[in-house]
Amino acid sequence: MVPTLPATTIGRMRLLLNIIWLLFGGIWLALGYVLFGILACILIITIPAGIASFRMANYALWPFGRTVVRKTHGGNGLSAISNFIWFIIAGLWLAIGHITTAAAQAITIIGIPLAIANIKMIPVTCFPFGKHIVDNDRIPVGYEPMIRL
Repeated sequence: MVPTLPATTIGRMRLLLNIIWLLFGGIWLALGYVLFGILACILIITIPAGIASFRMANYALWPFGRTVVRKTHGGNGLSAISNFIWFIIAGLWLAIGHITTAAAQAITIIGIPLAIANIKMIPVTCFPFGKHIVDNDRIPVGYEPMIRL
């Protein structure tokens, strides 16, 4: 039997990790998402990309204790096309930001969990459409977790 930590201990650990994350990279990553979100909202046709970018900015500010999920069955072609366009315009550049931040965080022992979280966020950074961000304890039926921090 594997011993488990009380929920309050886990909550405190997530709070501590989120505060450290916010101070050592989260703000800058979120600002990058906000910048691309504002740029995407300039044209009417790219507003969904802007909304996705703002949603990811929120996730980049406070990632621990949340999960990225996707539907287990079904996907539409519009998500695939949107993801491709997003990757070319913003996803690649935001992923480079995550890699750069992860490399800087991995220099210290305290920063290693943050660097791992940064690397785990890259798939949703590159391809955000068709994915949702939920609390770890509120995963909807019919969705599979992709990234759990």
